Amino acid sequence: MWFKNIHLFRFLKPFTLSVDELDKQLQTVRFHPCGRLDMQTMGWISPLGRGEDVLTFTNNNCILFTARRQERILPASVVRETLAERIEEIEIRENRRVRGKEKKALQEEVLQDLIPRAFTRSSDINAYIDVTNGWLIVDTSSRKRAQEITSLLRKTLGSLPVVSPQLQQTPAVVLTEWLADQQYPADFALADACHLVDNGEEGATVSCKHQDLTAEEVHAHLDAGKLVSRLALEWNNRLSFVVDEEFVIKRLQMMGADDEDSDTVVDGNDAAQQLDADFALLNLELAALLQRLIEVFGGENEAVYQQMQV
Repeated sequence: MWFKNIHLFRFLKPFTLSVDELDKQLQTVRFHPCGRLDMQTMGWISPLGRGEDVLTFTNNNCILFTARRQERILPASVVRETLAERIEEIEIRENRRVRGKEKKALQEEVLQDLIPRAFTRSSDINAYIDVTNGWLIVDTSSRKRAQEITSLLRKTLGSLPVVSPQLQQTPAVVLTEWLADQQYPADFALADACHLVDNGEEGATVSCKHQDLTAEEVHAHLDAGKLVSRLALEWNNRLSFVVDEEFVIKRLQMMGADDEDSDTVVDGNDAAQQLDADFALLNLELAALLQRLIEVFGGENEAVYQQMQV
């Protein structure tokens, strides 16, 4: 178990629920598959896998939990085609045009017929609360999916005082300086990818992959005024990742890790022991990385947090 993406939220108040209390709250919003007419459903499942009742897993004062989202796959083109066929059938049979409210009513009938027959697709998102450091960490690069998790957690707990990290220095500015001047902290190293944007009216973008970031062509774009919106980095010869202008981390990897090991299937107590080891490694490494990144971005803006609490 490893988070590939990090969407970060800061708790404005200390998280005080115990593991048992949080588990009981999560149990009230357990995942249930889509009903006959549901287009989407979302709820909590066990991070330990199928057949487990417990909805939390804890290690190093970090509490892991998992959300499952299920949606029906019903392309708009299928709805339009079916609706058109029904309208055509009525117009031919009754020799009249179908308009306005009748067309809307037919569309509802089509949806009522098609939704129960539509296939479903499920996806899981892991998240954990780092109680010690006051973080909610969600394994997604998508802002929309991260907000779905916070909304579900807020619905579950009644309130959720979290906000995006407020940094003293804008990541785009710091990362642009690192790339332009080749001056960055000794524990970081440039990798081989970046994304540059022009803040002008045209908004030109340049994406570099498998590229020597010290090359003249890259720096020509920086000289032209482009800023770094994403930069691939390595840290302490332990972690590689991409960090973007909104302080979202993507493609997080342990350097030198063997991907084949992650495909090993284990059962019962072995699965719990493996999760315990993996989660311990993840939360310890990530806590150190986040602390260091926040330092190089000038720290957090406590004044902004205080204003949000008012």
